[in-house]
Amino acid sequence: MRHIYKMTGIVFPAGNYSDSSYVAASFTIPDQSDSMLYLALSEYFFQMSPFAYYTAGAFNMIVAEEVEKCSAPYPLMLKLMSTEIPIISLQRDSFTVKTQGSVEVLAILPDSTTRFLFILKTADNTSIPLNIFDQKLMGSLCLNSDSSGFISLQFSSYPQPTPMLDLL
Repeated sequence: MRHIYKMTGIVFPAGNYSDSSYVAASFTIPDQSDSMLYLALSEYFFQMSPFAYYTAGAFNMIVAEEVEKCSAPYPLMLKLMSTEIPIISLQRDSFTVKTQGSVEVLAILPDSTTRFLFILKTADNTSIPLNIFDQKLMGSLCLNSDSSGFISLQFSSYPQPTPMLDLL
């Protein structure tokens, strides 16, 4: 006897339910009976999860302690931020991740204030082909060559600029 139980759910930041613009599409699971359990995750799951993490600010972080140990005259602080909700799309045997983010680099001055040095903005389109090898799910990261990705760099501009090399 075979029983099929369908479960659905939604992913959202804890304590902050908000509607999203994603609509769950129905999909079918191939009719197979040689395993005890089947688990299927729709593309909707892979759209809602990054939405929830992005909304909660989980993709933003400040790295200071590790960078303070570098050889610059002043300790540095990095602000890593996702500037758009990551988009994950599924294909047969792989998935694609499109991300946009930025890295702000700041100097921590002796009076504990920070001074903006530069910002690095990126956008990329990455594929992750998946394979099962020795009963393990394996993947490799590939930057798509047809990507419309970019990298831009913006330096600080102050009325009395300090040469970048003097600060670093």
